[in-house]
Amino acid sequence: MFKKVITVCILSFYTVFSAQQVRPSKSSEIYRGLKTLKNLPKVLYLAAHPDDENTGLLSWLINDQNVETGYLSLTRGDGGQNLLGTEQGAALGLIRTHELLEARKLDGAQQFFTRAIDFGFSKNTTDTFKQWDEDSIIADVVWVIRKFHPDVIICRFPPTAAAGHGQHAASAVVAEKAFKLAGDKNAFPNQLKYVNVWQPKRILWNTFRFGGVNTTAENQLKVTVGQYDAQLGMGYGELAGLSRSLHKSQGAGTQSVAGIKTEYFSHVNGEPAKETLFDGIVKTWTSQGNADIDQSLDKIISAFNFNNPDLSLPALIALRKKVMTLKDSELKKDKIKSLDHIILSCAGFMGEVVTNQAEAVAGENHNFRLNLISRAENPVVLENVKWLSQSESFNRKLSKDSLITIQHEIQIPADAALTEPYWLAKPAKDVATFSVPNDTLVGLPEAESPLNVLLGLKIGSEKFQVQLPLSFKKLDPVRGDVVEALRIVPALELKFTQPLYLVKENEDLNLSLNFKVNSNKQFNNGKVNLMYNGERLGGGELNSINGNDFTVEYVIPKAKIASIKSNQLQLDANFIADEVTYNKKQVLIQYPHLPSLQYFTPATVTVMKGDIQAKVKKVGYIQGAGDFIPEFLRIAGIQVDVLKDEDFYGNLDNSVGNGSQNKLSQYDAIVLGVRVNNTEKKLGRWMPFLWSYVKGGGNLVMQYNTNQDTTVDQLGMYNFSIANKRVTEENAEVTFLNPNHKLLNFPNKITANDFKGWVQERGAYFPDKWDAAYEPLFEMHDTGEESLQGSTLYAKYGKGNFIYTPLAFFRQLPAGNVGAARLFLNFLSAQKN
Repeated sequence: MFKKVITVCILSFYTVFSAQQVRPSKSSEIYRGLKTLKNLPKVLYLAAHPDDENTGLLSWLINDQNVETGYLSLTRGDGGQNLLGTEQGAALGLIRTHELLEARKLDGAQQFFTRAIDFGFSKNTTDTFKQWDEDSIIADVVWVIRKFHPDVIICRFPPTAAAGHGQHAASAVVAEKAFKLAGDKNAFPNQLKYVNVWQPKRILWNTFRFGGVNTTAENQLKVTVGQYDAQLGMGYGELAGLSRSLHKSQGAGTQSVAGIKTEYFSHVNGEPAKETLFDGIVKTWTSQGNADIDQSLDKIISAFNFNNPDLSLPALIALRKKVMTLKDSELKKDKIKSLDHIILSCAGFMGEVVTNQAEAVAGENHNFRLNLISRAENPVVLENVKWLSQSESFNRKLSKDSLITIQHEIQIPADAALTEPYWLAKPAKDVATFSVPNDTLVGLPEAESPLNVLLGLKIGSEKFQVQLPLSFKKLDPVRGDVVEALRIVPALELKFTQPLYLVKENEDLNLSLNFKVNSNKQFNNGKVNLMYNGERLGGGELNSINGNDFTVEYVIPKAKIASIKSNQLQLDANFIADEVTYNKKQVLIQYPHLPSLQYFTPATVTVMKGDIQAKVKKVGYIQGAGDFIPEFLRIAGIQVDVLKDEDFYGNLDNSVGNGSQNKLSQYDAIVLGVRVNNTEKKLGRWMPFLWSYVKGGGNLVMQYNTNQDTTVDQLGMYNFSIANKRVTEENAEVTFLNPNHKLLNFPNKITANDFKGWVQERGAYFPDKWDAAYEPLFEMHDTGEESLQGSTLYAKYGKGNFIYTPLAFFRQLPAGNVGAARLFLNFLSAQKN
């Protein structure tokens, strides 16, 4: 179940797991924490995805109303696009989880999730619940309600088409059902081994104005937010903009808007609110029957000294004794957690346990430094330290503002688990539900570190336990001190040197397998195996492996390839030594705005087998949002040059149709990456050169763009307009409007079979209007909807070709879809036909 060790790392239990140091809060934050202790109500905001939350409202609830507030995102945003890099799926969800946590550090809210996977855009709740198991998601929401105890639940979306996305609407559906069931002891009774039932007072819908949709009304409950806060030095709308802008993978940079605004709320269920969000809710300790706690807090708040917060320690210690006498055990644990953080912050306490290595292997010994400091006049006493499995007594006073460092060698437990997100530790139950090894982890943004040094402290007459996770610390020349979780990795990791291979049935398959061995682990010998469907294809003995990267070459004979009927093969690799099998590949994600993120997948590689022809040798690529396509093209044996400004201007007389065209003319095709019109701000001045390239005989392939934050108004030589039209059913039937078109016949003959096995969607943001010069190639639609012909438009321009295709190649090619690869290579080969 959720661990209830009294830990004082930071104010919020649900964000404690991101902290690698215990650090004191600022005086303004301590003061706000004291005021929050006076307020008993809690609010849970609920929506479907990262960035759905109303950060302006969250900021106001936390910093103005001083009410504990959480955001429950049903998903981690796994199905979206990535403006930072090539990560998709689970890796993108991990990035967005931590972007949410970074946002919560700014606005102060807590963060929750369910097991639901974002499987991509859906158009209504019927489509959504074909993928999501409604009952299991409701159970997860009930669990979070029973753990967090919100008095008010606020939905971002309605359960109707006005939500604009099936998953949005579904979030409102499950929210109301969970609201009704959370207080019912007969609902999900297995949860009651760990939690008690809890019935919120009301559930509301935070109505909105989005684009042309206005769901607000003057008869709705209205709240004024966005006020200026002198302790923040900004208004809550300004803070909200900073918080929301941390969703960098989504390109969700948001203006920090000063000034007040009105938020509107429509009643959904429970007791209606007439004046405020908190009508009829027990707000204070006095109302709850503990007037002495209210009185003590009033005195502490009134006397609080921003320059010397340690002066509040005697009164806070006395308050702690009163809170410890509460009969409501859940309330006591909750408030002691917050109060302990305030006390440690007033003492100016900092603690960390750090080593110089970012990674460690189970069973290894490493030297760690325990750094401690207190800034209080009355000393904090270090009574004892538990170094994982060893305890040591100290009874040492921490002198004011004097850092002490204690060196200690710690052995990583032999059974220490690999460091990875709990929801990725096991394969997903299905395409829409994560497999969580322990149901009581549900709701958490990440699991608590299992490797902690436990401090026993004494402040005044009260004893405290503080957990310090084993961490890595380094000095970065740009970022300064970087402190992150120590990452536990396998003694040996395997990975293929490339993620995909292409092979024809009449060819041998040459594979290079790269092994990475942790430098502290010695293997005298071991056996390498390459497997397919449980069958060993090859391998060999390796000797004296100690911290080296090396490559093993495998050749799978064409006869063996031909005997495998599937056109997509998953090959597995493992290494066996000392009767232990190693078969993990590390996925390491590192961006400047996030901590280092790690998870592991089986050491596998996808082999695409079939008649995949390409008649191009050299391609120019203009990068948009991060995608895998340039790497795929290189794997297919095509030279890919990523084009920069100098490729358009850096030769001859810089005039269109002269030097620039001559340089671009070396390319058989030029490809524009996904959302290039949303991400590449130089595109406007490049477009005339690209049009000239096409006119002179070039082949230009443009992938999908959105209408948000565009660089140029006209993307093609002839006009077309992009709409939010999409086909979300990846198996939707595709009609060929002109089967004899050259793009469907050279160099690969495209048939209906090439549209089998697509993942997540057919495509998005199809054009809905276009010039007569364009010829649409396909017709497709989701069930029960109108047919769409904008999935691929072709036009001849001068001597060349222009193709606009919002089909989701950026998803299909990393997934190893052979048919999508054949079609995309046809588009690149248009000028060769």
